[in-house]
Amino acid sequence: MSPIKALKRDEVNATNQAIFDQLEKAVGFVPNLYATYANSETALENYLNFANAKTSLKAKEKEVVNLAVSEVNSCIYCLSAHTAIGKMNGFTDDQILELRAGKASFDTKFNALAALAKNITETRGKTDATILNNFLDAGYNHGNLIDVIALVGDKTISNYIHNTTQVPVDFPVAQPLETVIS
Repeated sequence: MSPIKALKRDEVNATNQAIFDQLEKAVGFVPNLYATYANSETALENYLNFANAKTSLKAKEKEVVNLAVSEVNSCIYCLSAHTAIGKMNGFTDDQILELRAGKASFDTKFNALAALAKNITETRGKTDATILNNFLDAGYNHGNLIDVIALVGDKTISNYIHNTTQVPVDFPVAQPLETVIS
């Protein structure tokens, strides 16, 4: 089989071309991962609808989950993209490294959220009761829990697409966590 590639605008259907145009306008370019989704006539639109759906999580909380999940799933593309997005949301380099490791010494609520996202991903949803209780004790509710699980699924889809296709990373590349913390 030939490798799957990030498609160009003239290689995709009309629906995906319109999405490419919107991305170009909003972000300034079409990220390679999204251009890879466009190998399907429907996956890019479906994914963006899911990823941009209403949630009880704030933007910073979503980045906490995205970073922890992408680290567990060893997705360099998503780690790189969400490191950049995390910085745009006000996280420092050191905070981003902690979040990738599934913790946040700088914020009790983010610490519980990062630990939960990491645990859900590592255990494939067989969540540790203590970690879940810590999440709820930090001020989150059952609705937040369901939104976190949905976001873990959302991010895992992108992680798996990149880990399978290995399309080039078009964000500043995040360093492996082991080399940064060692």
